[in-house]
Amino acid sequence: MSDLLVNVPDEIYHRLQQMAEASAQSVEAVLVSQLTASLPLDDLPPDEAAELAALRHLSDDALWTIAREQLPEAIQTRLSELITHNTRGELSATEREELEALAHRSDRLMMRKAEGAALLTQRGYTFTQKDFKPN
Repeated sequence: MSDLLVNVPDEIYHRLQQMAEASAQSVEAVLVSQLTASLPLDDLPPDEAAELAALRHLSDDALWTIAREQLPEAIQTRLSELITHNTRGELSATEREELEALAHRSDRLMMRKAEGAALLTQRGYTFTQKDFKPN
């Protein structure tokens, strides 16, 4: 880790201090987290990185909605069936493509949910796993 001395306006420092207190972190940890969140996610496809970056601009209510989002039950059931068949080596080429598409959809949802939860934490919210279940 490299050291860097940065002068910031008092207003920004006080906001960082409030976020640090609310999330039981140091000001430095909050600042690093904020800087990290503002940088592009190079290991993701551009559309996914842009989607996650856009979450920073959403309201708290919108982030809670995203954090609670679930795959539709029918999709969850089908994904589970395909995973079971795949484990047994019973997938056709078409089913394998379907499994890959559904797994990608599920992964993208989990990334949105995780980013939403991280942003809520940065904004000072604390929660338990039950807070992320749909209402």
